[in-house]
Amino acid sequence: MLKILVTGADGMLGSNLVRMLLENEHDVSVFLFDRSNSNSLDGLNIKKYYGDITIPDTLDDAVKSTDVIIHVAASTSVWPSRSEMLCKINVTGTQNIICKTLEHNVKKLIYIGSASSVNTELKFDASQKYSFPGAKFKLDYIDSKYYALQLILKSITENNLPATAILPTFMIGAYDSAPGSGKLILNLASGKLKFYTGGGRNFVHVKDVANAIVNSLNTETNGKVYIIGNENMTYREFFNLAAKIIGKPEPKIKIPDWCAKTYGFIGELLSKIIHFEPLLSYPMARIACEKQFIEGDSAKELNIIKTPIKIAIEESYNWFLNNHYIQVK
Repeated sequence: MLKILVTGADGMLGSNLVRMLLENEHDVSVFLFDRSNSNSLDGLNIKKYYGDITIPDTLDDAVKSTDVIIHVAASTSVWPSRSEMLCKINVTGTQNIICKTLEHNVKKLIYIGSASSVNTELKFDASQKYSFPGAKFKLDYIDSKYYALQLILKSITENNLPATAILPTFMIGAYDSAPGSGKLILNLASGKLKFYTGGGRNFVHVKDVANAIVNSLNTETNGKVYIIGNENMTYREFFNLAAKIIGKPEPKIKIPDWCAKTYGFIGELLSKIIHFEPLLSYPMARIACEKQFIEGDSAKELNIIKTPIKIAIEESYNWFLNNHYIQVK
């Protein structure tokens, strides 16, 4: 049994991960933002610490008695496209976790990043024009995850940081309380989604990512970087599958790339003038037109289960239903 601290444990991945760690009989503590109002961890046998990862001193009590830190906490906001606060949370927050790991002699740090922050395995930017695939989108969420990963890798080399990096693709599943990735399913279920773009993503069940993290606890993974993904699907394929599960019509009209990008550009321009969040920003429009697929399998040694995305969609939809995100008519 290990004493494990999970940061950002009230998000979708954290909520699934904490439950899996408890099932494996670990002693689990969580570090939550002091203004968190999520109830996704209610009723679980865990110890809760509250603070702010951007304020180092608030981390000490939680970190000093733990064997392993699993650093999930991050801002996943995509609006505004450039955000000083988001960068502070994702980059400075990660640096603080690194420093506290070293200061308190924590045996292992598992950093949870994003598959968009590496070049290897990803084929949607083969030109190598950018330092990493997501750089071309000019979105601070993606950029900050890249810089945070670089901090981890640098500290592994220079400070012997006992760290592993796990980089999921686009996660789908239950406990998406924000909601984040589940907005695709919510928009389809509400009938708001009438169109689709020509892009696509690699999708993965959130439980498969949690399973990879748990398996990495018992494997010599320090210094290694793993991409955790499953099915490459175009948005048309994903929405058609989700529509059958939800019982709603699938989007019928494909928007040309130029049209989606123009819509995003105008929406972002207007939002800066009259101060509102656009339905689609320009960076997100560009992303929607890309096929963000992955090749190969960098995580075989973690023995992860590759759950069909159909099941991930079903569990996500049912969780939204049961928690009244979707009104049944």
